[in-house]
Amino acid sequence: MKCSILTICPEQFGDFRKTPVIARAEASGKLNLEILDIRDFAPGSFRAVDDSPYGGGAGMILRCQPVIDALESVRTPESHVVILVPVGKTYRQADAHRMAEQKHLILICGHYEGMDARIYPYADELISIGDYILTGGELPAMVLLDSAARLIRGNIKEASIAEESFEDGRLEYPQYTRPAEFRGVRVPDVLLSGNHEKIRQWREAQAIAWTRKYRSDLLE
Repeated sequence: MKCSILTICPEQFGDFRKTPVIARAEASGKLNLEILDIRDFAPGSFRAVDDSPYGGGAGMILRCQPVIDALESVRTPESHVVILVPVGKTYRQADAHRMAEQKHLILICGHYEGMDARIYPYADELISIGDYILTGGELPAMVLLDSAARLIRGNIKEASIAEESFEDGRLEYPQYTRPAEFRGVRVPDVLLSGNHEKIRQWREAQAIAWTRKYRSDLLE
């Protein structure tokens, strides 16, 4: 997969590239990550990428020209373009699987008070990671790419993915590790029994119980 991220804050992605999932994918050649500074496509010595909104209002708006020129510099017929903005549909695990299958993923990070609405038609889809406002789309872009990169075949063990939360529409079962007892709370005996069928049944029941307790909306 190739992923091109269009941003006015390219420095935010420095440490992100060093995180295990992303670094492993890049080192193995499974991911080709490209960070483009939208300011490089803005004319003039000040490289202004924003302006005040028509009609008045607080804040600044990302201008069409630098964003669209940046996009057109990397877009190909195989590209899938995503804009990270609050008006987008809420991102789900199923979307992460779709993103992981893209040959060339382009992520455009919104910023300031928003972006010129004339940019939206250039995208294949608009995505939000939740009903709250961030300073920009850089963190959502990292969330999206991290969730997709770990699903690229061979990047992490497939067994680690198969039983995760949201893969089958519910939460994963509770997990435990050593010590077997901590401050009077013991690990469930069935997990220490060595009986794999009973463990499977227990995990199945606990996954439903945890989903009902913490995310009942998933069961609905």
